Amino acid sequence: MAAPMREPTFWILTALASEPRHGYGIIQEATALSGGAVNLQAGTLYAALDRLAADGLVEIDREELVGGRNRRYYRLTDHGAGALGAETERLRTSVHAATTQLKRFGLGSAGAHRLGGRVAW
Repeated sequence: MAAPMREPTFWILTALASEPRHGYGIIQEATALSGGAVNLQAGTLYAALDRLAADGLVEIDREELVGGRNRRYYRLTDHGAGALGAETERLRTSVHAATTQLKRFGLGSAGAHRLGGRVAW
């Protein structure tokens, strides 16, 4: 079984699942898809993209010259789509297990306070 994917990696791959994007586009899409919970920084993003490209999960789709600057677009590879699918299934299984346990013990968002304040919902 593969190790869990880092959260920034998950959101970068998710942002690229629908179409190729340049760096700022990836940042915007990840923020939107996560409901504002993820805010990738440029340094983190480009280091991650280099690592993901070396791992064969993303690749350069094209480059454009915009305002005198080179804009590089990245796309998800088939290997990257497979890795994202596997991580999505791992997360789905985790959510199912947690939901089952919460229901089993009568805990939900309204009952979480019964855990003595250890859970903040």
